[in-house]
Formats: sequence, C-alpha cells, structure tokens
Amino acid sequence: MTVSLTGCGGGSEGGPGDVTLKLVAADYDVAGGGSSKNYWADLTAAFTAQNPGITVEVQVESWNDVDRKVAEMVKAGHAPDIAQIGAYADYAAADKLYSADQLLTIPVQSNFLGPLVDAGEHKRVQYGLPFVASTRLLFYNKELFAEAGIEEGPRTWDDLRADAQKLKQSTEVKYPFALPLGPEEAQAESMMWLLSGGSDGYTDAAGNYTIDSQQNIETFEWLKTNLVGGKLTGPVPPAKLNRKDAFAAFTRGEVGMLNGHPSLMQAAAKQGIDVGMVPLPGRTGKAKATMGVADWIMGFKQNGHKAEIGKFLDFLFSDENVLDFAGQNGLLPVTVSASEAMERDPEHKELRTFLQELPASMLPPVGKTSWAAVSESIKKNVGEAVGPGGSPAAVLGRISLEAKEAELAE
Repeated sequence: MTVSLTGCGGGSEGGPGDVTLKLVAADYDVAGGGSSKNYWADLTAAFTAQNPGITVEVQVESWNDVDRKVAEMVKAGHAPDIAQIGAYADYAAADKLYSADQLLTIPVQSNFLGPLVDAGEHKRVQYGLPFVASTRLLFYNKELFAEAGIEEGPRTWDDLRADAQKLKQSTEVKYPFALPLGPEEAQAESMMWLLSGGSDGYTDAAGNYTIDSQQNIETFEWLKTNLVGGKLTGPVPPAKLNRKDAFAAFTRGEVGMLNGHPSLMQAAAKQGIDVGMVPLPGRTGKAKATMGVADWIMGFKQNGHKAEIGKFLDFLFSDENVLDFAGQNGLLPVTVSASEAMERDPEHKELRTFLQELPASMLPPVGKTSWAAVSESIKKNVGEAVGPGGSPAAVLGRISLEAKEAELAE
C-alpha cells in the first residue's frame, strides 16, 4: 500500500495517456490494524476498474506524521496529487490547490453539508473538501448518575454544576466533570464552552477574531468559579489534563461527565460503561450550537491532473464510499444524502444524536492561515484562565493579541 512519492509527475503506467495519481492519506485505525489501508485499496481498485486509464497509488501515514510528510513533499517540489490530511488553508493561500468547483461536478459539490462548506473556504472560495466529520455531545456515566440519584443528563449550566456536586457528594468518582484544557486539544474544549456560552466561538460573522469578547470572558469566569473553584473537576488541574487522559479515565468509570465525540462512545461501550449523551448544555438551555470537526481532502495543482483528480473525488464522494469509511470509524458522513442514509440505518442508531447536531454545528476557523498559530496559543495558555490566581480577561486578552499579530503576518 505504501509507495514512494518521489517523482510525482504524471507517468505512463499502462499505455500512452495513462495517468497515475499519488494520494497521501491519514490512518484512522487507532487499534493499529489495517482498516484504512484496506479501505483505500478496495476503493482505488474499484475506481480503476471503472476508469482504466487512471491508477491511484496510496500512501497511508499515521496522524502523527501525515501533515508533516505532505508539507515536506510540497516543499521539495514533489506534491502529491491528492492529500487527505488535517488542514488545507496554507496550501490554498499559496495557490497550490485546485478549488472545489474546478474538480467536482455540481451534484457532488452541492451535496456537502453547509457548515463544512463554509469551513472549507479560504477567502470565500472552497479548497478544502470535507472527508469525514464529527460533532461533540456531553457524555455522562449512567451508573454513577443513578448512584447519585440523578435521573437525566443536564440541560443547563446550573444543572451541570448541581449534577457535578451530587456526584462528588454521593459517589467515589474521581472527576465529577472532566475539563481537559491541557495542551493536547484545549482549543476544541474551549470552543465548545464558548459556543455554550452564547458566542460564535473564536470569530465573528465577518471572520474577525473575538477571542476576548465579554461573552467569552464571562464563560471562562463561570468555569473558574463554579466548576474549578467548586472543586468539581478532579485531581488533575484542567491546564494539565489532556483529552486523551480524560477519555481514558471515562472508560475506566472514573469520570461522571465530560464533552466527547463518537469514538469515545465506542471505546466506553467496549469497557462496559453505560453511556448517556445529551446536547451541550448552555447558560439557560441547549447551547447555541455544537462544535463540528472535519478532516480534509484536497487536490494539488503541481502535476496538472485536474480532470483525473476530479473523477476520483467524484467517485470518492458517492454515498456508498462515504458511508463505508464513516461507519468503519465511528465518524459522520460529510454529505447530505449520506447523512440521511446513515440516520435511517438502524445499524448506526447510536450516531443519530451526533448526526442531528452536525447540520447546525460551528467549526473552528480552519480556513484562516493564522489559525494554526492561534490554535497553538490557545493550547498553551487557555488553561491558565481557570487556574489558581488566573484571570480569564488577562489570559484571553493575551491570546487575542497573539491572534491579531498572526493575522498581520498572513
């Protein structure tokens, strides 16, 4: 499956005019198996059977390496034809990508879910094609809730605080509410809270950063006073608690509540945890929106294979292929028709709540080339806002200043 990408120019593999496309993809098999490689092997074989003049060679890399390896290939002048990775904006800004309308037929392009189209745009042009998606819900341990006498999941912040207090008083749970603001994925946890606090997250409707808005400051003040100050977030300070560790603790029955995604649902079920899920609570009711997340696939211009890349991507985004990959990995399809098909399928009934949240979800500002630097600043700093002596206004203000500097550097 893994091939060298040196010399990525169009070659004549089977005869004059034949084209070999080079594709680099991320490995989603967290258990270390071969499911991602098998998916691409079956898909590319089926595609070539329908398009005999086009061969697709695939290189599957771990998520730890794939973005870096593609960046190195592009820098060395050997860009792949197609990359399925975590970010697209830098390549779009450097004019290295085909736009969506240059590659896809109208029915395929118009089938993407709206929030994912918006997130795939750089300067109002779509370059990032969503590959798979997920949303976030609040997870709770039903057994611990029953032990504490709690009958249903929280609907408001007051409910959440009260439930966490009951868990602390009535059970031996280590983390009544796990708040992972450590450097692994603090930018995601923070955005979930900003949305539940009523803001649009990190930016306004015009795409300007609003990280230290009064609404956002008040959200972190609530977290600091009510959850952290109430000693409801467990033995590890939020600034040092990473998502991976919080998720692992949930699967061991050590967490009462936390924000999670579909893969955690599967992992917890395997460990015998009876999981409840509700939409993210807001100040007085359901949050304004849930956070959506997408991974991206894109076509590079370097080798000039626009028509062939487009044919392959049209094939990739058929309902059958979209549903196959999403279903294998406990993720959500990125198209309207595949989402509707998954929601009807009883085999995926556990994903319905996530699916229902996706069409109205809000994604981080991944289309901004400054986002990578801003995200890193959030990861490193935001946990301080809820720590001892921390000031939400000062911390968010510092991150906001760094965001403005990153914008100027674009």
